Amino acid sequence: MAQPTPQGPFPPLQPGQQPTPDQIRQMQQQIAAEAQKAGLSIPEYVERLKAQAQQNHQRMQMMQQQQRAQQQGQQPGQQQIQQQGAQPGQQVPIAPGPPKPEALAVAAFLRGQNLKLRTCIFQEKRKEMFKVKRAIRALHSPAYEKARKKNPLLPEVKDRVTAENTFKLLPLSLLALRVSKIDPSAGHEGHAHAPPAKKKRVKGLWTVKVEPQQEARDEFHYAWLYEGSQWKNKLYAVGALTLILAVVFFPVWPYHLRLGVWYLSMGMLGLLGLFFAMAIFRLILFLITMFTNAPGFWLFPNLFEDVGFFDSFKPAWAWHEDEKAVKKRKKEERDRKRTKRAEKAAGGGKIEGKGEKGAVQDEKAAIKEATTSKPDGTPTNGTVVSQQRIMSARVEEVEDD
Repeated sequence: MAQPTPQGPFPPLQPGQQPTPDQIRQMQQQIAAEAQKAGLSIPEYVERLKAQAQQNHQRMQMMQQQQRAQQQGQQPGQQQIQQQGAQPGQQVPIAPGPPKPEALAVAAFLRGQNLKLRTCIFQEKRKEMFKVKRAIRALHSPAYEKARKKNPLLPEVKDRVTAENTFKLLPLSLLALRVSKIDPSAGHEGHAHAPPAKKKRVKGLWTVKVEPQQEARDEFHYAWLYEGSQWKNKLYAVGALTLILAVVFFPVWPYHLRLGVWYLSMGMLGLLGLFFAMAIFRLILFLITMFTNAPGFWLFPNLFEDVGFFDSFKPAWAWHEDEKAVKKRKKEERDRKRTKRAEKAAGGGKIEGKGEKGAVQDEKAAIKEATTSKPDGTPTNGTVVSQQRIMSARVEEVEDD
């Protein structure tokens, strides 16, 4: 008979060895004795053993993660972007870290470029969003080469791969992150409760979330987290504090200064009253002309539109436009812009077999044909003519819509 061991009267089992019936019976008796000693039932004691084993497993995983993190901290050079060594087809993976001087320099340059920013909602805050292709185009522009001469921190951009690696400095330092559009009215993912009441959505204003894969494809969108220099905000804060202190100490102001402020406030109240009177008058005028001379006459039609202060009073008057008239006018404006853009793009190229003089003459002929009418009286579509003009010329660059 085998000698008892600290683990029981039977020798320990080897990996892959099946216990005998006597060993199983002995294990059950040992578990029952330990459960009785702990004052628990056998199922409760088994659950406690499972919980302890799970805690030990989690502790081991945490130790392994800490060891890997220490190893990565000892090798920071593996996460740095080597612009000189980037070869075609070899792109640097993204692993976020603290901001780097090179990334800050690239972000400062791109913030000063025209990336056609859009406003989005990210974590219930308004952020500016742009497309990757516009940033890559800015990195290939002569302005970037000129900026590199002044700031040596800007990496060199030779081709598409080096441009993408330079752009990836932004997500590496958490200065800009790739985002995608989400539906805020869909509710929380993984929850069975009903979604909240649907909010009024603003056209063109996206609600976005961060994507786990921070890639640099042309069609992807990135949201700025880098806000640039904060000296303006600090200046505004100092100005607001100064204004608050000035209002608090108003009773100790000189008499003439207080009298001037009183006259100024009365003048502002007069202008405000004049504005309300003008708004009421224009409404009455519109109601009268709507019945006497349809479709109605508006004084300052852009007064309550979302435009600048001076643009609110331009034009001084206009006839009322219904929905169809507004759509027609906007369509004509879009066609006019497309025609101008096509003419501008066509003017930058040359027609094969002709010189610059012939290209100018063809361009004038195309514009003349676009502005004339067909024999049946219908106007010629200037967009089609402009598209044909583009196809006949070698255009190097076309502005995006």
